[in-house]
Amino acid sequence: MPFRDDPCGIFCIMIVYAAVCYADYVIIAWIILPSMSLSFWGMFHATAFNFVIFLLTYSHFRAVMSDPGIVPLPTRNLDFSDVSNGQFPKRLLDKDGGHWTVCQRCEAYRPPRAHHCRVCRRCVRKMDHHCPWINNCVGEFNQKYFIQFLFYVGVASIYAITLIILGWMGDCRICHDLHQKNARIAHTIVLIVLALLFGLFVCAIGCDQMSAIFDDETAVEQVQHKGGIKEKTEKTTMQLLREVFGKGPIYCWLLPCRTTRYPLLTPPGYDV
Repeated sequence: MPFRDDPCGIFCIMIVYAAVCYADYVIIAWIILPSMSLSFWGMFHATAFNFVIFLLTYSHFRAVMSDPGIVPLPTRNLDFSDVSNGQFPKRLLDKDGGHWTVCQRCEAYRPPRAHHCRVCRRCVRKMDHHCPWINNCVGEFNQKYFIQFLFYVGVASIYAITLIILGWMGDCRICHDLHQKNARIAHTIVLIVLALLFGLFVCAIGCDQMSAIFDDETAVEQVQHKGGIKEKTEKTTMQLLREVFGKGPIYCWLLPCRTTRYPLLTPPGYDV
């Protein structure tokens, strides 16, 4: 799918990767090398922290570049400006009993629970929201990667703060130099502030995402149903989780790889 040229989204992606690179630099250059380089734990923590960084970066890359569930456009132009004349029905019923409705902006039919994104300018299946931090919508096909990104940002934040505490508790080879000691203090303070800000931020968003999964309701649908009576889902918690994370083994839920093949749905009786 094409990369979106949204300035806000591109700027947010640059902030994400700049923060990740800075965190890795501080942990390796100012925490592990001065305090743990002569021990087994130094090599262990350097490898483990960079592995978390790799999973964070790759899950973010998949969330950015993956198709969130964009509804394909028809191969021929259709004018839905006036559906009242009966040429095009307002709703189509598919084989599963779902209602395909008309999107006037896309001028196409969209499946149940699909919503139009003003930034992407397309309808997205089970659209939760458009996230500038991945410059993409969070939808049916990439919600797994987005939640993994949130999870690994939280893990990296906690791990970084833990390593900073361990590093300052141990002996420091460069702290006899006042200039280097002050630089080390400054870098660790900045990293702690970043870790706390990003950690708390992704924790709040992650809780919203899990709540939406358990309620079987996206953020867009929560706004639409606000003040109304929502129909209770009959799906179990495990079924709801597997719809997002895939039908493979549970340990695969932590890996940024696709474990479910999504069918390409087309409107019934509608050639696309």
